[in-house]
Amino acid sequence: MLEAVLAAATEGGPVQAAALVGGRWSTDGPQSERVGPYLRTTVSRAPAAGPADVAAVRGHARDYARTVARLTPASRAEVLERASCAAADNRGDLARLLALELGKPVRDGLGEIDRVADTFAVCAAEARQIGGETLPVAGWARGARDTAFTYRAPAGVALAITPFNAPANLLAHKLGASFAAGNTTIVKAPPQAPAVSTAVVALLVEAGMPVEAVQLLHGDGAVGAELCAAEEVAVISFTGSAATGAAVARAAGAKRLVLELGGNAATIVCEDADMAEAARICARTGYSNSGQSCISVQRVYVHRSRFEEFLGRFTAEVESLTVGDPLDPDTDVGSMVDEDAAERVVLWSAEAAEQGARVLLGGSRDGATALPTVVADPPPEASLVREEVFGALVAVMPYDDFGGVVERCNQSRYGLQAGLFTRDVDRIVTAWRELEVGGLVVNGSSNYRLDHVPFGGVKDSGFGRESPRCMIEDFTVVKTLMLRGTSLWGAA
Repeated sequence: MLEAVLAAATEGGPVQAAALVGGRWSTDGPQSERVGPYLRTTVSRAPAAGPADVAAVRGHARDYARTVARLTPASRAEVLERASCAAADNRGDLARLLALELGKPVRDGLGEIDRVADTFAVCAAEARQIGGETLPVAGWARGARDTAFTYRAPAGVALAITPFNAPANLLAHKLGASFAAGNTTIVKAPPQAPAVSTAVVALLVEAGMPVEAVQLLHGDGAVGAELCAAEEVAVISFTGSAATGAAVARAAGAKRLVLELGGNAATIVCEDADMAEAARICARTGYSNSGQSCISVQRVYVHRSRFEEFLGRFTAEVESLTVGDPLDPDTDVGSMVDEDAAERVVLWSAEAAEQGARVLLGGSRDGATALPTVVADPPPEASLVREEVFGALVAVMPYDDFGGVVERCNQSRYGLQAGLFTRDVDRIVTAWRELEVGGLVVNGSSNYRLDHVPFGGVKDSGFGRESPRCMIEDFTVVKTLMLRGTSLWGAA
């Protein structure tokens, strides 16, 4: 299946994505089409799941969970290590597929596939570390004659609902960690990236993942809601918008949830920062993947004494970005996921201008390609300050004192990650303590992530942490063994 998908992408014709149900790849049923946002033609097709498909997946899930749980951690790790190598071997073709379906520049796609390879390797390493502990029950009189142990057992059936903006790597996180934990996983792919999702699942299966370990369906939100409500599902990992995350929680009921939701990330640039470096990093990380990242640089607060200097440097850096064909290796900014997303950038920048802001660059689009937009000094009530633009737009605002700018950052209903440029250790510690975010990047922008480091947010940015180690904890349950009348410490 992997070879067929990648070959079709190379040949230029529409790629046929497939579902994987009950160990069988299938392209049967009504087809949904994905129109490439840059090419504006059909680039992939996928079978749209119906109630019968959901029922079939559910019917297999519990039996499959028992089969996968019996695999040793070592055997799971070996599969994931082979998958890591396979991702590296196919990085160019997979990056091309990302460009076709999503308009993501090949250079960004190559970076995403490199992260897929890393993520599988880390999942393999974490699988080898799964264990338990001997509990100190003999430290209390009532437990003096007993011994107790724990180990982390697979949760059973996991549901992974993946987003369009990083469909390969975020699927690698969810499916890789779930398999490392010993679960069977149902994957609900994003409608915008059916072929990419098929390719990643196929890569794992061809690396030796048992077909009992994964099932894949394509479809809309109704399919996701039906799967969330399925009683067979023990844990759900969802990445997407805050509104959809709330819908997932309502549909799921009493299930374990890991929700990585939206953000409108802030980066603070202090007066002691290297302005040239800060401007360069913010420009590169504000418009990579056309700003379609939950931690993409959206709000930059610069000390007033250096504000105009930063603004000039930043605008020059943004002007130097190459906008165009995502298949061109020199392209920095491709298209957004669709025209509605690009239009949001246009509308919100125009709204800010009406409220007194300066639109220094961009503010227009060509189809789904939003030109990199820079908005200077928008008011706090502007949509692009309060909400998540998830697009090629960065707002730059001055601030006067550090405590005040921290408070301004915290006024957001989101709290995923923030950036801070300074050499002042006291400010670093203060920001780490006071900013209402899940992570702080110092001398870097908000848009930086290592896949083996805990990642997640607070407030409307969700809960739970995405890194293989943290996710394995969410994908497992602690089981206790109590030996009454048998003490490792003796009976005295």
